[in-house]
Amino acid sequence: MNAKEFREALGLFATGVAVIATEIEGHVHAMTANAVSSLSLDPMLVLFCPAKKARFSHLLPAATHYSINFLRDEQQALSTYFAGGWKDPSPPSFRFVASGQFRRLEGALSSLLCLKHQVLDGGDHWLVTARVEAAHRGIKPYRPLVFFQGQYRAIDKSAGAPAPDLVATSDEPAQMYYHD
Repeated sequence: MNAKEFREALGLFATGVAVIATEIEGHVHAMTANAVSSLSLDPMLVLFCPAKKARFSHLLPAATHYSINFLRDEQQALSTYFAGGWKDPSPPSFRFVASGQFRRLEGALSSLLCLKHQVLDGGDHWLVTARVEAAHRGIKPYRPLVFFQGQYRAIDKSAGAPAPDLVATSDEPAQMYYHD
């Protein structure tokens, strides 16, 4: 398998889009990420994965806390800006607001306020785990910005079905399949 085939296969997994921010010496630094995941409920940990060559990665040794800001469907410009792909001479309108010791992106769908837990090697990316200290939920309607097949998308909320409560199934056996 080559890198292009690998990226195309991963592109079939729809993700949200987040802006990760940290404040160092009074300056807020931020990057766009779609490699963000919940990791643990006890303790509450999340994971994000910046590329080692990204400017944000050079800040990891000094960063002690982060906000992970999930974007709304109308915030595509912020995703492009914080990913370094903005072409206009003026940046899109945004503001980071204080939330205790954290700076979160105003107007985000939701924000997780986190302390650094670990930074681990992950090939050409870093695996950053962070302990969630608080969460901020934005105002309704909840319409996330989605990334799928290399493009921004929106969710059609007209149809849906309940998903299983995986937290409540901790003592259930794993489902096994044996090929004959």
